[in-house]
Amino acid sequence: MTRVLFAVSGKDYWTLADGTRHSCGFWPEELAVPHQVFRAAGFDITIATPGAAVPTADEAGFTAAMNGGSEEPGKRFRAYLDSIAAELNSPVDLDEVDAGDFDFVFVPGGHGPMEDLAVSEKFGALVRNFTDSGKAVAAVCHGPAALLPAKDDNGNWLFAGRRVTGFSNVEEGQVGFADKAPWLLEDRLIASGGKFEKSGGPWEPHVVVDGNLYTGQNPAASEPLAEQLVKAHSAVLETVK
Repeated sequence: MTRVLFAVSGKDYWTLADGTRHSCGFWPEELAVPHQVFRAAGFDITIATPGAAVPTADEAGFTAAMNGGSEEPGKRFRAYLDSIAAELNSPVDLDEVDAGDFDFVFVPGGHGPMEDLAVSEKFGALVRNFTDSGKAVAAVCHGPAALLPAKDDNGNWLFAGRRVTGFSNVEEGQVGFADKAPWLLEDRLIASGGKFEKSGGPWEPHVVVDGNLYTGQNPAASEPLAEQLVKAHSAVLETVK
């Protein structure tokens, strides 16, 4: 059975450039939809957060305004998250997990990861362990921020020179945070050496796969990114058979 580590932010806020805290957490769609896709594929899922903190869903992610003007998606995401409340309320300590126990790691976005995972040397080391073992590392939207602490032996970003995507500067501006953020994800990924790619227009689903690195640009990329991972790992299982 394929074993998935969901590395979820344990923060319910993001510190803005002026020092104020913006209430947030993980983005509902980016956890609920991939979790459902993986569960339907029969994958074994472990949710983990730094220090085993109970993760918080960003309430903005349930609103009609953030779901194309419709109330239905938010209600659907909330219902699914409620159905896995037992998992969410008893996460494993991400600081204590071993990459050897999992087949790949998946990082949902939301602004929460910008606060904790993006500066976690322990998580960076875990990401490197996955990569050194040839295992997939996946992240969506703001989730790729969590990959920034992963370094090689020379202190360079582990994924420098690799194709990558994530929440774009344009999208950050459209949600009202580009001028408030202490740093922007697109800028940081590029500055770290990533070959940043994005969709033709904001909010369009866009997935980039480069070796073991799987990234999705925005919430709309959650499902296709998860499906790519299912396809890749199903192919591996078939090969093993």
